[in-house]
Parts: sequence; structure tokens; C-alpha cells
Amino acid sequence: MDKAYNILLYYCYTPIDDPEAFREEHHLYCIENNLRGRIILAKEGINGTISGLREDCEKYMYDLKADARFSHIHFKVETHHAHVFQKLHVRVKAEVVHANLPHINPAQKAGKYIAPADFKKMKDEEDVVLLDVRSNYEHSIGKFKNAITLDIDNFRDFPQKIDVLAPYQNKKIITYCTGGIKCEKASAYLLEKGFKNVYQLHGGIIQYGLMTDGEDFEGKCYIFDNRLTTTINKRNPVVVGKCHVCHTPCDRMVNCANPNCNIHVPICEACAKELDGACSEACQKHPARRAYDGTGYYTKKMYGYNPYKFLYVRPLMGN
Repeated sequence: MDKAYNILLYYCYTPIDDPEAFREEHHLYCIENNLRGRIILAKEGINGTISGLREDCEKYMYDLKADARFSHIHFKVETHHAHVFQKLHVRVKAEVVHANLPHINPAQKAGKYIAPADFKKMKDEEDVVLLDVRSNYEHSIGKFKNAITLDIDNFRDFPQKIDVLAPYQNKKIITYCTGGIKCEKASAYLLEKGFKNVYQLHGGIIQYGLMTDGEDFEGKCYIFDNRLTTTINKRNPVVVGKCHVCHTPCDRMVNCANPNCNIHVPICEACAKELDGACSEACQKHPARRAYDGTGYYTKKMYGYNPYKFLYVRPLMGN
């Protein structure tokens, strides 16, 4: 199958003085270049994951880097046979990743970057601690071997777990996440709290998989597009997830067929078939349950989606 599309995962902590004005400009640019996905803007920077034809994505990367504010941005690029998003959303928020840490500026001070190849060499050293800063539903399906995980439902809960990390104060802590944005802010927060030897996996799990054979990443990596998970480990893969229903080993992440539940959990094919794609009998019986097609992913309804809807500027003629 021809993989004519790219998927871009990226972020950049950099000052944006007027994110609302930039949002208008950026939203229109993405429409004109046939790009879809989710982009978050804030005064502290940009955070995005988008898909598009290879040439459109290459143009996007070139043009964004040409802006001095984003000249140091780092893109993780994967190939695919189609768009992995149906819509385009460009939004302004208080933070590019919700952490309840608006005073933390990773652009000024954060953990030292560790390249994937160096991370692979360092990860098993005795004085190194791997810290997964992702949420429960993310690390439940996959994580690095021997990594410390935190019992958090959202990244904004991370600051509340700082006391749990006290025993590792004198260790080398390497934070990691999906693409780097969470672990960068987490590393900056650890430094603020007095941790001395703090590092971060540059580009996150995705970059590690792209640049190495993915050794010792156990399970699959949860991702924030229509695929739900992606394979990282090409060397010694294992399954770490467990079926939400029967608790057998499972790395098949699905959405519950009940849209009012819609949790993302591992469910094996047998249980999903028995429950019609639901995560429980109660959800199976829910009157709003969606028809299960065997994939566990449900295409979002467009509801008259118009990419120009939230633009204040007049669209260009012909669009």
C-alpha cells in the first residue's frame, strides 16, 4: 500500500506574543495546504499532530521553521497510506500541554536532551531511573522496561506526585513521554523542585522508535490520532497490556462502543465481539451504542463540519 501521507508530531516552547492572531493565520495556512489534525497554541509555544500528503507536510515543516520563533522545532515524521484525522482544529489555550504549571518555562531551563541512541545505551545503567510521565491509559498499553510509572489520569496531576519521586533524588532521572512535550515540562519542574541530574528523551517514544530498533519498549505506544497505537519495538517486543474485560494479555486498544463512555482501553477480539465493541455489559445495552465493525475505532460524525467556521478572516477566493 502506497504511503503517500505523512504524520507529523511536534512541539516547540517559544514565546508567541499574540497567539490569537497567529491562530487565525496558522488555521488558514493549514486549510490552504490540505492539512488536518490538532494544533494547540499558547503564549508559551505550539503543540501539534497533523497529517497530509507528503509534499504538503514537507512544505509545512519548511515554512514553520522559516519563522524565527520555530527555527529550532523538531518534527517526528511517520508515513501512512491516508489522513489519520478527519478535521482540522487549531485552538488557543493557557498551556500547550495542560500541566497547571504556567510559571514553568522549559525554554529557559529544562532537563538535558538525550538522543535516542544515547538513551538506549544509558537506560540500563545502575544509577539511571526512567520516569514515564504519561497517564495511566497510556502506559497501561506500553512503556519502557523497568520504567517508573505514576498513577495519574491526566498530566496535570503530575505535580502532585513529586513526593513519590523523593527516593530518586540522587539518581539520574530520564523523563520520557510520547513525543517530548510532557517530559520537557516535567523535567523543568523536577529541576525547580531540587532534583539535580534530570534528563529527557529527545523526541520521546516516537523518535526512539524511528531512530532505533525500539529495544526494551514493551507493548505499544498510545497515540493521539485515529490509529490509537503504534508499534515501537522491532527487536524484542512483548505485550504488557491486559484486556479490560477478561484480563488476558492484549495490546489491542479500542474505544468503547458506548459514546457516553468512550473510554480507550485494551479489549481482546473475543471480548469485543461478545460485547459488540463495548467495555461492559452495561455499555453493551446502552441505547446509544455504536455499531461495532471489528476495529474498535469509530469515525467521528462531521455534523456539518466547516474548516472555516472559527476563522474571523474572509477565506480566499476559490476555497
